[in-house]
Amino acid sequence: MQLQSSAKDQLRAIISRIERLEEEKAALAGDLREVYAEAKGNGFDVKALRAVVRLRKKDENERREEELILDTYLHALGMDDVEADAESSEAA
Repeated sequence: MQLQSSAKDQLRAIISRIERLEEEKAALAGDLREVYAEAKGNGFDVKALRAVVRLRKKDENERREEELILDTYLHALGMDDVEADAESSEAA
């Protein structure tokens, strides 16, 4: 099956745009790695930073629902005391 000239041109343009966006995405990923490396060099916990960024993307209701589910699971596993122990030792 042979594509018409206009369809070929359109396909080439789409592929070109995709390739350009992929290059931009790779550059941005590199920039993000540099920022996280800088944060780590300044003593920040990168895993915690990633968690904060992930949480900030969600709306408040979604975050609360996830926290309630997590609390329910921790309680079911008897791990809710661990969380309370950590909070009381931080306060001391």
